[in-house]
Amino acid sequence: MHALSIPTWIIHVSSVIEWIVAMWLIWRYGELTGNRNWWSLSFAMLPALISAMCACTWHYFDNSESLEWLVTLQATMTLVGNFTLWAAAFLIWRSTNSIKTTNTDTIKSD
Repeated sequence: MHALSIPTWIIHVSSVIEWIVAMWLIWRYGELTGNRNWWSLSFAMLPALISAMCACTWHYFDNSESLEWLVTLQATMTLVGNFTLWAAAFLIWRSTNSIKTTNTDTIKSD
């Protein structure tokens, strides 16, 4: 555990906790609004969480060479996470865009 200072550990651990809380809050928002596309965002955040946990694990074991595969997994999960977050954001955008179109059509027909 000598790879990182105590303040850096605090930042790493609090960031992971913060990300988990954000995932839960986004899930709850999807439940409250009835828009399941927000659930996709919550799931899309999972690869980034895995990436962060890989980094914390590798640092916890003093950046051991035997665990260097975690660095590759972290990079891969970051890449995958960027794409999943983009896809989830697109789904949310599309769902809100279709709601606006539906509301506009309803107003025009009245």
